[in-house]
Amino acid sequence: MGGHALPGRPPVPLTLRRSARARRISLRISQLDGRVTLTLPHGIPEDEALDFARTKEDWIRHHLSARPEDAQVGFGQRIPIEGEVRRIVRAEGRRVALRRDEVTVPDGAEARRLQSFLKELARDRLTAACDFYAGRLGQSYTRMTLRDTRSRWGSCSSAGALMFSWRLILAPPEVLRYVAAHEVAHLAEMNHSPAFWAQVERIHGPYDDARRWLREHGGGLHRYRFDGASS
Repeated sequence: MGGHALPGRPPVPLTLRRSARARRISLRISQLDGRVTLTLPHGIPEDEALDFARTKEDWIRHHLSARPEDAQVGFGQRIPIEGEVRRIVRAEGRRVALRRDEVTVPDGAEARRLQSFLKELARDRLTAACDFYAGRLGQSYTRMTLRDTRSRWGSCSSAGALMFSWRLILAPPEVLRYVAAHEVAHLAEMNHSPAFWAQVERIHGPYDDARRWLREHGGGLHRYRFDGASS
């Protein structure tokens, strides 16, 4: 159901999707990539959904203009690592290294090198956090994998397999630890019931600030592009 757009300068591409569970037309703008999606029930004509989008054009353009632009990773750019904004500079040696306000990266395929470094750093931090919280919970997980997911920061399968977005390493450490505790708590409660949130608080402590940070700022972690690097 592609090929639709709001006319104007610039045109705004629209994605239309049908949903058997939808009861009315709904509009969503992704914080991750700015995609504008119209969800409509079966039986509602596409023209009706497009008319609805036109009535919301000012709102759509306002939200798109407020979205941070994507940033291609490279020398001279700044990127948050563990919540600290650091400038990417050329390394004199062969290794990526963190300094107080810089990250040094060897020349040549610097985006790929930095991405690999960030993935390994994320693995170290998340493994330590998951081991700690699993110990507090009295449960064990079977494995942990990292991906560049855009729809969720983490997950826990019924088999005890944990998955996280490696981009959590860009967030403040307390946010990464909260997400680790959240997914580890699912080892005991595979739901979001009051019992689940009680487990999160028991093993992690108060989590409202970290959860709020992720809700308000998490989408911005996806603006850093590592084109040419494998995801």
